[in-house]
Amino acid sequence: MGDMDRALAPFIQADLARKMVFLSGPRQAGKTTLARWLASAWPNAQVLNWDVAADRRVMLDQSWSPTAHLVVFDELHKMADWRAWLKGVFDGRREGQALLVTGSARLDIFRQSGESLAGRYFSWRLHPVTVKEWVATSGVTPEAALARILERGGFPEPFLADQPTDAERWRQLYLEGVIRDDILEFSRIGEIRAMRVFVDMLRSRVGSPLSLASLTRDLQISPTTLGRYLEILEALHIVFTVRPFHRNIARALLKEPKVYFFDTGLVQGDEGVRFENACATMLLRHAHFLQDSAGRAMSLHYVRDKEGREIDFALCENGEPLGFAECKLSDPMVPTYLAAIAERFPSAGAGLLVRYLRQSEQRGRVAVERAADWLARLSA
Repeated sequence: MGDMDRALAPFIQADLARKMVFLSGPRQAGKTTLARWLASAWPNAQVLNWDVAADRRVMLDQSWSPTAHLVVFDELHKMADWRAWLKGVFDGRREGQALLVTGSARLDIFRQSGESLAGRYFSWRLHPVTVKEWVATSGVTPEAALARILERGGFPEPFLADQPTDAERWRQLYLEGVIRDDILEFSRIGEIRAMRVFVDMLRSRVGSPLSLASLTRDLQISPTTLGRYLEILEALHIVFTVRPFHRNIARALLKEPKVYFFDTGLVQGDEGVRFENACATMLLRHAHFLQDSAGRAMSLHYVRDKEGREIDFALCENGEPLGFAECKLSDPMVPTYLAAIAERFPSAGAGLLVRYLRQSEQRGRVAVERAADWLARLSA
């Protein structure tokens, strides 16, 4: 798979024997590469990409080989009314013919709406590369894997590039391409400049509670419009938001979210901010994996009290905390608030993830750990 085995491959392969599979995720996270690799394991599989004119004709005419054991529809979300089309294809397919559908943004959006495909598919989300995945693929230490992710970001092309400059050139083109092509499908051409400025502002605000009100003053745009911009950036997997953990969910939704980038390489800030962003991407992938593989109701939050004391991440299942994590570059001292929260939720784990740490130790209910080793133990 290029030079990388993707951890999801065996799970998707198993699901394909039972139902249709949707594979979604950010643009250039490796969906097409993974789909082609999966297809190579099936006798006479057929891979059809909506962006290729000849393939598009085959899809519209439904003239792919009836004996193909696996048919891949790549970038299908670009077809108008693709859900109704896919339902017809799925219900009318040959016995034993497996279907794999890949796409980026709208697959996720539509997954959340009422739909005609209910009960016919499993879905998986492909994320950027994680410490665990690179350790498994390349045999490097967790420390080396984390260092590379922090340097290059986790998208396969810049991650595997020979030179850091190649990674930077990729990133510049990636952002321009996403904004030019994908965002245009959601918004008017006149908004592209404002959207670009908004993305640049977000790049330097990673990990801080985001006040849309103060950004609206800077950008001279209404809060409603800015809220919509943020939704579009989330739908396109450019950013994801982490909302405050609160027993009273109504209050949590009103409080300011934190914004992180799927591509850690886009973060503008010091090493600590980039490190926190990388941890956020891996925790999100861990949560999504547990959701996609086992149907568990996982969510990722941060904790903040009225005094403004904060913990970076709270991983929850059904709204109950499973674990808390605070990220630090080199300070091994356990923050009093983290210790207090660990006492308040004794059944949840609490970890202080230190990037540069001489040795791990247990301090009361808080495990002080080398961040790279801790990240390597996540589920995906």
